[in-house]
Amino acid sequence: MALRLDDKIAVVEEVSAIAAKAHSAVAAEYRGLTVGQLTDLRRNARASGVYLRVVKNTLARRAVEGTEFQCMQEGLVGPLILAFSLEDPGAAGRLIADFIKTNDKLVVRLVAVGGKQYGPTGLERLSKLPTKDQAIAILMGTMKAPVEKFVRTLAEPHAKLVRTIAAIRDQKQAA
Repeated sequence: MALRLDDKIAVVEEVSAIAAKAHSAVAAEYRGLTVGQLTDLRRNARASGVYLRVVKNTLARRAVEGTEFQCMQEGLVGPLILAFSLEDPGAAGRLIADFIKTNDKLVVRLVAVGGKQYGPTGLERLSKLPTKDQAIAILMGTMKAPVEKFVRTLAEPHAKLVRTIAAIRDQKQAA
């Protein structure tokens, strides 16, 4: 069923609002997937905080215009499903990469992050980005390491003295 003008405007506004606040986007060709497979993909997308939508390419081009995903406009050709990461930048990449492991008919066409378009090879790098919690843990570990090393350095002379005295005691008891 064809969309009326009001429906088209609503779709463009909705996708444009999502694209304006998204961190990354993946466009994949869904040709050959069954309705059940697409339903599974949508269910997984909702669970992982990814906005997933099949949009006509002309409407998608208008929706991404003026956003950091404007670089994708020329590549929006064919039956594509758009995935926008709303919570962390790697969410859409992880979702699509995990889905491709079991369904080889989903073919990645475009990956965009930070106003730059990457080809299908960018999906692997995007999917390996840490989540927000992982990134915070890495940062905290990096910040904590120098302090821990400083404390160990300060405590080492005392510990060495105690080990030396204990060795002398053991040596005297053995004699």
